[in-house]
Amino acid sequence: GSGPRRTALKQALQQVDDHTLASCVRDLGGHDLRDLLSSFAAADRVAERPSVIFAYTIKAWRLPTQGHPGNHSALLTSDQWVELGTRLGADPNEPWSHFPEGTPEALACRSVARRLARPQPVPNPPPSIPVDFERAHRGEESTQQALGRFFLDLKRHAPEVAALVVTVSPDVASSTNLGGWVNKVGIWSIQDRPDWFANDGERLVQWRESERGQHVELGIAEVNLVGLLSELGATWSRDAQPLLPIGTVYDPFVTRALEPWSFGIYAGGQSILVGTPSGVTLAPEGGAHQSVITPSIGIEQPRCTSWEPAFAEDLEWTLLRALADLGRPGGSSSYFRLSTRPIDQSLAAVPSDPHERQERRMQALAGGYRLRSARDRPEVTLVGTGAIMPEVLAAAAQLSDQGVDCDVACLTSADLVFRALQARQGLASGPTSILGTLFPPERAAPIVSVLDGHPHTLAFLGAINVTPTVCLGVSDFGQVGDLEDLYRHFWIDPATIVGAAWDAMEDVPGR
Repeated sequence: GSGPRRTALKQALQQVDDHTLASCVRDLGGHDLRDLLSSFAAADRVAERPSVIFAYTIKAWRLPTQGHPGNHSALLTSDQWVELGTRLGADPNEPWSHFPEGTPEALACRSVARRLARPQPVPNPPPSIPVDFERAHRGEESTQQALGRFFLDLKRHAPEVAALVVTVSPDVASSTNLGGWVNKVGIWSIQDRPDWFANDGERLVQWRESERGQHVELGIAEVNLVGLLSELGATWSRDAQPLLPIGTVYDPFVTRALEPWSFGIYAGGQSILVGTPSGVTLAPEGGAHQSVITPSIGIEQPRCTSWEPAFAEDLEWTLLRALADLGRPGGSSSYFRLSTRPIDQSLAAVPSDPHERQERRMQALAGGYRLRSARDRPEVTLVGTGAIMPEVLAAAAQLSDQGVDCDVACLTSADLVFRALQARQGLASGPTSILGTLFPPERAAPIVSVLDGHPHTLAFLGAINVTPTVCLGVSDFGQVGDLEDLYRHFWIDPATIVGAAWDAMEDVPGR
């Protein structure tokens, strides 16, 4: 250098070899446990302001690859491994051997082992989950509205189950219809807090915060939300106390939180994630709030069952099944894709006969059911899922007027239907009977599949009976508009479904 002290510095370093000099300059204390513990203690003594500790570390410290930009994937050679073992006083051929008895290292390990020792938790299974509230859903209702009603019914019909439910939202509790539940159970807080808006007579949600609350509100923090879901969903194995965690997010933000939620499932956390509202059906809010790829993501997420019920009754049955899958060995997480679109519940045609109702419920839990059956072998089969079912049924009525008799299948879980196909092909294990229920070989016909999501999600249906298949859905960013206009724009309206059915039938040889 050229500074005024360069001569004195040069003289001081004349007797220091390059290796020693590099070690001194590079090691700034980030690996020194004594310095770190001292810094933590100093920080603890300062209570009036936050403290920040900078630990200057070297990646791969004291290894041959230290500080090298490629050391993330670098492996030691055999000679380097032997040299490391020798330098550490360890046997490189026995890397997991214990420290010699009586040494400070062995005593420290034994002390820590005693401190960390915990009795093996005895599993405490969750209470029995009801299978049906037997509520009659009438009029027009969205699956998101049904979600809010579900929690109130659960608290009424199964209070011992509701007591284990913990709901989590990123500031959308009221807009995802959890307001009634929040009023019943309150907001969780580490300590009781005053309700500053208690005198607001027009407020629908009572914001009571206490340590007894069962709802956690996180603000706009979807990643933190699914991290919390994962931890709550692991209490059954870690603490022998199962909880039933349910998180609600806007469906397009499922992708924002997907990676940590997936890792939580991988680590054993079992939870329910509800994406609502979904699709271009949320017409007025535009592309920023309209999800396209989430139906496919739901099918592809391991150890998770993806559901997209069209009707309130389907939501009730499938959500009860999802709760029954939580907090137990071999359990499963679930993802629900719901909608704000009110649908005429009479379209579900839920049987009034108890035996037939039970049969419908079992089909819904297996993946879907037929809403309409042709008198003879159908000329085409229309398949829909979720909020698009009114358009599918309208298209079936138009086809009937044109002399085309068709079957209509309503899928509650394309995920389970795909698993059944994989099982039938010997590529997975599991039940396959739903394939015969929805698509019996003797009724094989061209398929038109429709959903408010990417069309490839249901493309596998044609492989069930090897039939021509036309896949309708949304494959571009959403738009702002009226519902009918958007459905027409994205070719998921009744007229397009009818046209696709005629195209599919033309692919049948000999027609």
